[in-house]
Amino acid sequence: MSRLPKVERFNTNVKAKYDVYNGIFMTLPFDEVTNTGVLLPLFHSICKKGYAENKNPTEIIGYFFERYMRDTTVEERNDLLFRFIQYIERQVVLFDAIEDASYRVVNNMDGRGTLRNIKEEAEALGKKEELISYLNKFKIRPVLTAHPTQFYPGVVLGIINDLSEAIRQNNLDDIRTLLAQLGKTPFFKKEKPTPYDEAVSLIWYLENVFYHSAGHIYDYLHTHLIQDESFDNTVIDLGFWPGGDRDGNPFVTTEITLKVARRLRSSVLRNYYRELRAVRRRITFVGTEAPLAKLEADLYEAIFETGAVKITQDSILKTLKEVRSLVKEKHQSLYIEKLNSLIHKVELFGLHFATLDIRQDSSIHKQVFEHIVSNAKAEGKQLFPEGYLEQSEAEQIKFLNNIEGQLSPEDFDDEVVNKTLGSIYAMQTIQAENGERASNRYIISNSQKALHVMQAFTFLRLCDWKQPTADVVPLFETVPDLVEAPEVMEELYTNPSYLGHLKRRGMKQTIMLGFSDGTKDGGYLMANWSIFKAKEALTKISREHGVKVMFFDGRGGPPARGGGKTHQFYASLGSNIEAEEIQLTIQGQTISSNFGTLDSCQYNLEQLLSSGVANQVFASGENELSYGDRMTLQELADASYEAYTAFKKHPKFLPYLERMSTLKYYAKTNIGSRPSKRGKNSELVFSDLRAIPFVGSWSQLKQNVPGFYGVGTALEKFEKAGRLDEVKVLYKNNSFFRTLLENSMMSLTKSFFGLTAYMENDEEFGPFWKMIFEEYKRSKRLMLEVSGLKELMDNEEAGRASIQERERIVLPLLTIQQYALREIQKLQKENGDKKALETFEQMVTRSLFGNINASRNSA
Repeated sequence: MSRLPKVERFNTNVKAKYDVYNGIFMTLPFDEVTNTGVLLPLFHSICKKGYAENKNPTEIIGYFFERYMRDTTVEERNDLLFRFIQYIERQVVLFDAIEDASYRVVNNMDGRGTLRNIKEEAEALGKKEELISYLNKFKIRPVLTAHPTQFYPGVVLGIINDLSEAIRQNNLDDIRTLLAQLGKTPFFKKEKPTPYDEAVSLIWYLENVFYHSAGHIYDYLHTHLIQDESFDNTVIDLGFWPGGDRDGNPFVTTEITLKVARRLRSSVLRNYYRELRAVRRRITFVGTEAPLAKLEADLYEAIFETGAVKITQDSILKTLKEVRSLVKEKHQSLYIEKLNSLIHKVELFGLHFATLDIRQDSSIHKQVFEHIVSNAKAEGKQLFPEGYLEQSEAEQIKFLNNIEGQLSPEDFDDEVVNKTLGSIYAMQTIQAENGERASNRYIISNSQKALHVMQAFTFLRLCDWKQPTADVVPLFETVPDLVEAPEVMEELYTNPSYLGHLKRRGMKQTIMLGFSDGTKDGGYLMANWSIFKAKEALTKISREHGVKVMFFDGRGGPPARGGGKTHQFYASLGSNIEAEEIQLTIQGQTISSNFGTLDSCQYNLEQLLSSGVANQVFASGENELSYGDRMTLQELADASYEAYTAFKKHPKFLPYLERMSTLKYYAKTNIGSRPSKRGKNSELVFSDLRAIPFVGSWSQLKQNVPGFYGVGTALEKFEKAGRLDEVKVLYKNNSFFRTLLENSMMSLTKSFFGLTAYMENDEEFGPFWKMIFEEYKRSKRLMLEVSGLKELMDNEEAGRASIQERERIVLPLLTIQQYALREIQKLQKENGDKKALETFEQMVTRSLFGNINASRNSA
């Protein structure tokens, strides 16, 4: 089967199976699903035919009711539409489960980008020693975030997991029962989750997936590549944001941060305990029983500890390694691989499981700092001099270099000050309980200048932490901030106080770069090119000052948020960008789709590892940009930025999003603990828009603007000047640009303007809709021309087939959503029945779920 092309493996193992199991689901006899299951295929057929005939969603639904439900009431018709939504949600779940079950068959687990493949390639090229040397210093750090792009409640994720296993085993009885359970399980969350709830749901993935997959990779490296017990570069570091990410989330408290850190510790200890019990069933030799029994008892006790921790990572490793030596010397190394595997996991995960990052916005720090300047005293004296805030930035920083004193949260009655200082004391407590790796990064969103970093660094030092064992990580997000970033970092590298800190931290500096807000701010092409250039400039300035820089990318699932073909992106960066670590955020449906099963998690972790190897060990000239290539890329980015900026400033831009999209309904879905926008303005302000609902709203419209707008205009500029061949050469020769365009083509593949074609005739928004549609057609035509492809994603048929199947499933759901939005607009204009308005608003909110979940392959 694996010899068949990937698209054929997909069609046989996913598409065909979906048709079979969906047929079973449609005939399950409970509630009124049987009737729904009969009518939904008819409705789907009418939707497809209706759009082909240029009908709008209202006409399509009206025709359906007239043909099949002529004698029904309005309430009965609305009730059926709600049942359709519920049904389609579950069809998406079924499709997810089948894809998960078939992951190993569809994706070659020993193919390109896997550990086995890079080992064999290194041996073939005579680069095995070079590969081992690189793996001695290279790391990947996936950071799990609670950003709300995942609509499945935990119980539904459990059903997907069990259903995948039943499908893998071809167990028809279990499949039928699980489908019945799925039909009766609610998807809608009545209350917003707390940050702790979000943390617990993601810790499930750490316990059940990452623990085993990352451990297996580390075992493979030791067994097949680096056969040296002294090798201790952990290669995979996991990061964690729920409970530590305060940016825009007023519900994260010091207590929650500590509670999450302790849950992480108890979870990893529970995994060690289970694995140790399994090891003891095999390691039953003379001299091994007593130390392993004591370790088991110590682990069990430590799982429930809430204060000072008696057990440590070193003490666990000491016992296990002593037993390993005994087994090796006296018992012919029998079952030693089981001991090694547990040792490797303790080395990987310590007592912390994943590093809990603390994050806050620089604007909040400014408020906190101003309050502290006005109110803080040390030994009865004001901590800051009179008029400090009126001084220049250089004078303020000079004072901060030598400031001494101690701040305590209890000294201030301001809640934000209390939480900010409390988070720093929490980091110290977490390090004391779980080890330094447990929480050692303070990230500052919206970093714009050196003062922002120095303020955070000062907070650390004034919280009874004169020499902090934690790093300050600036996050540069907008296009202007990315341009200024090298200058900001040089100012920090030459600051005596900050340089002293860097020396104590091994002369390493992590810098975070934000794709999501960069795209929202500057458009797709400019955001990605600006980040690329910023990384080159930051690498250069860091190397000049003897600093090893690590880049942390705030990437989302879809290409519009920096996602897309992540592995290809990292493999394409070239030698001018420091690449000893790949750090990136993994969020929402990207966690469940790319890392939700043992197979997918192992495959995608290996792909990330191999992308670093491909970029540094197997690098070829196509990763390097010539001067001419740079000029072409810059000209494209400038033209794209100009087009996107003009689009963003269009007077109908915000009204269109507010009134014609699902933007305002995101807040009603209860999928995340954070508010859906930053500011408290009742009026919509662009800067208040969060990237997720912004990108998601365009996705719900099937317009996907942030993933392509401006690219077509930029390409057309070259076409009109007779220079399109320059772009074709760039696409052919440079993997970075090729990856950018292919990710953008993925956004185009997921667009369907037939859904909203009725807007063309809207009195207010018609010209604006036409402008978007023209850019879509322009982008599609010219991207195909540049790439030489006949159809979008022609070079990735299996990925395209998955997208098309998912889009087919949700077409009726999108039709219902647009129908409901049109009814809302009509009722609001006519000041119509409030109860009807409420019904249609609920319909829109409910329709968000299935569509977003169906986009899981956007990662």
